[in-house]
Amino acid sequence: MSQNNPDPTASHLSVKSSEPQGLSPSNGLNVERSVPDGTAFHDDVWEDLLNYIEEKRVIPIVGPELLKVETETGPRLLLEWLAEKLAARLNVDPAPLAKPLLLNDVVCAYLANHGRREEAYTRLRTIMRESNFAPPLPLRQLAEITDFNLYVSMTFDPLLEQAINAVRFGGAANSEVIAYAPNRVADLPVERDDLQRPVVYHLLGRLSASPTYVISDEDMLEFVCALQSEHLTPEKLFHALEHNHLLVIGSDFSNWLARLFLRMTKRRRLSDPRDVGEILADSHSLKDVRLVSFLQQVSVRTRMFSGAEEFVAELHRRWMARRRGAAPTGSAAPMRFLPPAREMPENAVFISYAREDLPAVQKLKAGLDAAGITTWFDMDRLEGGDDYDRKIRGNIARCSFFLPVVSATTQRRHEGYFRREWSDAVDRTRGMADGAVFILPVCIDDTAEAGAVVPEKFKAVHFSRLPGGEPPPEFVARLQELFAAKPR
Repeated sequence: MSQNNPDPTASHLSVKSSEPQGLSPSNGLNVERSVPDGTAFHDDVWEDLLNYIEEKRVIPIVGPELLKVETETGPRLLLEWLAEKLAARLNVDPAPLAKPLLLNDVVCAYLANHGRREEAYTRLRTIMRESNFAPPLPLRQLAEITDFNLYVSMTFDPLLEQAINAVRFGGAANSEVIAYAPNRVADLPVERDDLQRPVVYHLLGRLSASPTYVISDEDMLEFVCALQSEHLTPEKLFHALEHNHLLVIGSDFSNWLARLFLRMTKRRRLSDPRDVGEILADSHSLKDVRLVSFLQQVSVRTRMFSGAEEFVAELHRRWMARRRGAAPTGSAAPMRFLPPAREMPENAVFISYAREDLPAVQKLKAGLDAAGITTWFDMDRLEGGDDYDRKIRGNIARCSFFLPVVSATTQRRHEGYFRREWSDAVDRTRGMADGAVFILPVCIDDTAEAGAVVPEKFKAVHFSRLPGGEPPPEFVARLQELFAAKPR
């Protein structure tokens, strides 16, 4: 956890900008002393990186240098501020300790005075709960890059997931948060390409009252050893890290820890030919002569950039500019699909569908979301179990409107969980007044309404045609009118 102590004689080492330096293996890590600034990446590097990001082949790994928060004394790095607060809570005298104060030094001093190790973790949790910091700008900028669906956090705080929830979900806790611990191996729920909502994976543990996250050098040693163990590795996560480009942004890795981390994520010799690379963007790596020399000779797929916040700001600027330029002048921005919340919000529209129709349902949800209409559907399709059945029945019993999606798929499938949902919706209408509007069937292809394999109650209502799931303006307007007329 402690920051690297760079060689002051190497303060001007930087990446050359005299020729294009893409992520191709033919362009090695070139460094020289005459270039004072490592932020001068050639445009080709940025262009390659943006292309890989759009193809969802890049994973950001977020470190503590991006955690600059507003404190009572002005902007501070979160971990330094926490170290001071923890020292006060544990009655550790900070005077003899090195500055800036580090959590590891506070913990070591506390243990030297016969303190209980577990106390440090529960005190940190209390301090963080009382702090209520807003997510820093760099985290919000990373969250806005919606081509990222997996973020790896190298810190224990909740600020990254809070940034994603604020930017993408209006503050609702819809991102998925997973934390590793040597005694509790948690992996991605599915392969990275199949993730349906953004995931924040805390590789070094997550804030807790228990000692299950890294705050000391000893903790770091235990986590690194466990992560290299065959039986304690989160396999889906490391498969993703191995086969994607990595942005290691704002890490506080020392020389050998940086080498070890890169080797661990790539799971092969760094000098072996590989199709993916990584960028290290922080305040210290370029100043470390030995690390730069090692990467120059061994890891030709590694690039280095001076400054974590500067890197994120430039990446965000270029990504946003590319997104704005992707749409023709005067055209509307493409509607963005946001995964449904785990729990159905109040007054939501329940969308019932067959698994094979998920892409059309995503378009339907994006279009209704853009119009301010709250929708919900079950994305995981857990199909089975009493608890699951109760949850779905309860959601149908309290949703505002029920949208069954009719398609060629539902025509073929005479059995399926969606048919249970349809039956539950019909049951609810039995307690409604004549003329009450609740079920609004939609058809996403050319399935004939007269021959639709649906409950008779559905056939008493006109089907709305939504080719491919795109909701036309008249359908959106009708839903808005129904909401406006619905008794509160």
